[in-house]
Amino acid sequence: MRRLILAAVFGLSCSVAQAEQLVLLHAAGSLRNALTEVAQAFEATAKLPVKTRFGPSGLLRENLSKGEAAEVFASANMSHPLALTQEGKAGPVVLFARNEICAFARAGLEVTTQTLLARMLDPAVKLGTSTPKADPSGDYAWQIFAKAEALQPGAKAALETKALQLVGGANSAPTPADRNGTGHLLATGAADLFLGYCTNALPIAREQPGQRMVRLPPALAVGADYGMTVMTGASTNAYRLALFILSPEGQRILAKHGFTAPIAPHEGG
Repeated sequence: MRRLILAAVFGLSCSVAQAEQLVLLHAAGSLRNALTEVAQAFEATAKLPVKTRFGPSGLLRENLSKGEAAEVFASANMSHPLALTQEGKAGPVVLFARNEICAFARAGLEVTTQTLLARMLDPAVKLGTSTPKADPSGDYAWQIFAKAEALQPGAKAALETKALQLVGGANSAPTPADRNGTGHLLATGAADLFLGYCTNALPIAREQPGQRMVRLPPALAVGADYGMTVMTGASTNAYRLALFILSPEGQRILAKHGFTAPIAPHEGG
């Protein structure tokens, strides 16, 4: 029965061979806290160990395309796992969580939803983003810049030019292991404003209480759809982990960390 359910969800036949009990999970850096807890809950329930690797989804996808060993891939967008599917390296992709992009302001910076675009364009304000193509968060920031063009001609080029691509790239400076990346960059003065996932709000509130999250105005709002796939040749246990992430318990943990349920894709995002 379980194998029938797995095949129905992913459209794949499960591998019978289970020479290795260890389940390999590759996931977006923005999922680190949530999927670490999910993996721990799965380990407690299934009595199977999970080895996690977190990083920018684009860079992870490149490594998986080159043959790095992996079983479950959870990306901060849909396109990276879909690319693996098209290459024949993974099965179908399922939407398993949703996020949004927010702005985060350093302590003392005056900014509201209504003044956000003007502050982003202000030459005196350092605007930080992730690295496009390597990290979906950067791609989402560039979508915001494109939307800004409709509100103020010339804004797209100005924002793309001034944006500091501070994280998510192959050569980006590492973030301290015990710190949220966005909060760390704002605290060290690398950026005054940073466009990142709204789920950063929870760890930033704990680590950097002087920093603030600012919601984007509706005209600039961009949502993030998170896609998951199981790699070709993965063990049955990998499918069990994927199903656990989709289960009510897995979704409860994701919601605890600020993610929303995958009811339907965001329009245009």
